[in-house]
Amino acid sequence: MAVPFFDLKRQLSSIRPEIDKAVAETLDSCAFILGPKVSELESYSAKYLNAKHAIGVASGTDALMLSLKALDLKPHDEIITTPFTFVATAEAISYCGAKPVFVDIDPGTFNIDPKLIEEKLTNKTKAILPVHLYGQPSNMHEILKIAKKHNLKVIEDCAQAIGSKYENKYVGTIGNIGCFSFFPTKNLGCFGDGGLVTTNSDELAEMIGVLRGHGSKVTYYYDYIGYNSRLDSIQAAILLIRFRYLDDWINKRRETSEKYRKLLSKVTAINLPVEQANSYHAYNQFTIRAPKRDALISFLRSKSIGAMVYYPLSLHLQKAFSNLNYNPGDLPESEKAQDEVLSLPIFPELTDGEIEETAKAIAEFYGQS
Repeated sequence: MAVPFFDLKRQLSSIRPEIDKAVAETLDSCAFILGPKVSELESYSAKYLNAKHAIGVASGTDALMLSLKALDLKPHDEIITTPFTFVATAEAISYCGAKPVFVDIDPGTFNIDPKLIEEKLTNKTKAILPVHLYGQPSNMHEILKIAKKHNLKVIEDCAQAIGSKYENKYVGTIGNIGCFSFFPTKNLGCFGDGGLVTTNSDELAEMIGVLRGHGSKVTYYYDYIGYNSRLDSIQAAILLIRFRYLDDWINKRRETSEKYRKLLSKVTAINLPVEQANSYHAYNQFTIRAPKRDALISFLRSKSIGAMVYYPLSLHLQKAFSNLNYNPGDLPESEKAQDEVLSLPIFPELTDGEIEETAKAIAEFYGQS
């Protein structure tokens, strides 16, 4: 049985009439950039997440860039973050003229290890940027404690974690700013690029709103050097439909994760994802640690079973960040993870048969079926 890693067509087919209607209404309105649908999405998002403000932007990367820009960073300011994440996290820091300072990860959660943060702080450090990787919330209690002690801002990268909770609070509402991506493969995705910024600060919300529209508060008058990062109305209309299903989709992802845990419990060669007691994991990915990972991928592909590696090379070792002068061995947990992580198929429409087929193949590879 072939098992796709991700199949958006299954989900789209179930809600296609609602999507078609929403898109048609938006086309008829001829309001394509920002406008009523974006405002409606911003209100809905703020209410869902229990945030004071939600600002729609053009992508998750832009959400990070605009949030950092709103902090009025100076050249050579430093932002503490993780090397084990998608490039946009550190890319945004660099684009804003600041320096990403990488801190190694907790091997259980794959998120930044708070115990290692303080030793990397300098008088140039302005913020901490944790990533809630794979939908697993970072240890925000410890991160906030460090931030308060050293007067630092906290920007949450929630690109993979909408719907995740830490101590009963949605991620994106715990630090000063939350940044979300609506890339199509996310738990809540649109049909193109899109992003969202959340904050409880009136000042930051106003600044991000101004920066997304070329730095203008009044049309054709510019107070800041801004960006063109406006969410379009068609994507907002699509997201408003899909938002209605988010909780159900996350519940199905969590059910799938439990089925994997049960089916793979006897495969002692691998490590299953950790879920912290004080967290609600949204499972954008179900990521195992697997010895002989690359051989396992080849074996799964031979059986037409999808699997993906997020991420095969930590950012501190990427050519784009060679100017930061990191060397192999500097961040050992990240480097170990890059060689072992493997994300298995997990999406709401995945069938029990497909879950069983995937687990069976993994057990067969390790001779533990």
